[in-house]
Amino acid sequence: MDTRRFFLEQKDMPIRWYNVQADLPEPLPPMLHPMTKEPLTPPDLAPLFPMELIMQEVSQERYIDIPEAIQEIYATWRPTVLHRAYNLEKALDTPAKIFYKYEGTSQAGSHKPNTAVAQAYYNKKEGIKRLTTETGAGQWGSSLAFGCTLFDLELKVYMVKVSYNQKPYRRLMMETWGATCVPSPSPDTKAGRDMLAQDPDCPGSLGLAISEAVEDCMMRDDTHYSLGSVVSHVLLHQTVIGQEAMKQMEMAGYYPDIIVGCVGGGSNFAGMFLPFVKDKLEGNKPDLRIINVEPESCPTLTKGLYAYDYGDVAGMAPIAKMFTLGHTFMPPPVHAGGLRYHGMAPLVCHLHKLGYVEAVAVPQIATFEAGVQFARTEGIISAPETNHAIRVTIDEALKCKETGESKVILLAHSGHGHFDMAAYEQYLSGKLVDYAYPEEKVKEALATLPQIPGQ
Repeated sequence: MDTRRFFLEQKDMPIRWYNVQADLPEPLPPMLHPMTKEPLTPPDLAPLFPMELIMQEVSQERYIDIPEAIQEIYATWRPTVLHRAYNLEKALDTPAKIFYKYEGTSQAGSHKPNTAVAQAYYNKKEGIKRLTTETGAGQWGSSLAFGCTLFDLELKVYMVKVSYNQKPYRRLMMETWGATCVPSPSPDTKAGRDMLAQDPDCPGSLGLAISEAVEDCMMRDDTHYSLGSVVSHVLLHQTVIGQEAMKQMEMAGYYPDIIVGCVGGGSNFAGMFLPFVKDKLEGNKPDLRIINVEPESCPTLTKGLYAYDYGDVAGMAPIAKMFTLGHTFMPPPVHAGGLRYHGMAPLVCHLHKLGYVEAVAVPQIATFEAGVQFARTEGIISAPETNHAIRVTIDEALKCKETGESKVILLAHSGHGHFDMAAYEQYLSGKLVDYAYPEEKVKEALATLPQIPGQ
């Protein structure tokens, strides 16, 4: 048996998504309407999402069937491989056993198509002709462009300006798949024009790009909005990752002691850990550690306030209970564009608040140091976002070296960094810089939280 790679056959692919809401010890706090501040109802969300996705968002069913049309497309790259990182273990001289689930083999090079394909399918089924979305590093925008081209949907992508300039080939991927991509803030929306008037050099943020995409969506009857993280139906679609990983870890003969992943909005890592956290919720694996890793310059879970806040800068998106740095916060321009979000998935925040998952923040240079070590041992050049998780995986393995413990570490590897080589060039040439936590900017942003009775 190959002990380095663990393959599943297509017949072993998940045919249902796992919905953790059925097993939560306390229900998820409801999302609120941005105008009325009252709990959202399905009709409130109908201008944004197809009804089947809305029902998935609020479902309490433990498992939701994956339509055959989506399964057939998943099968073009799924199941993905679980690897044993023997070379990295040897380089670290650690007794830890390191595994990583590699999502970089999808057409778009990341985990994002797991939900992009599903969202395009449900929108096409409802008769929608066009989607709008935001993207940070471009992984989500390119993945949704791929999904839309499969279902003949138009797509307008608002890409955070700093990433638009740093990652031109992500934009070209979107355009190759037929999407239109503009830098955010843009002159195409009122939210964008207002920000440009206030700060012509604004680097943009995911929160602002969301405002633009939502505003665009609301202006046309044939258009819905789509997003690649944060909301529960997106995390639901990503659980194919963790379900496959559970089977593969069983093939390897191990159960993880520690699971590590990067978080910006939370979808990639939640997709990995939610099927495992079920064991922890049921009391079967109380000592399982689940570590969410975020940038030190945008430390939502580690330094944010657990409160109701808008999902976007302009206050057009639903209000969610989450750890937040304030919806007007503009994160520093780190290369991990997918992690530059002021909030976090309410599900991840809820589990963190209840003590089932933990979080750590790491600086940018240290993440690239880890990414280069991973590339020189395991051969994969990872996305800057993934490097955050690699950093903590290495740190935990080195702790095992100190203690002599042979812990099993499972890394959620969200995608490759082939379109992020400018960031690696900055690191290798010594030009990459760390950004400190902008405490004063966060204080200013937190002062703008919506006034919610009882908060």
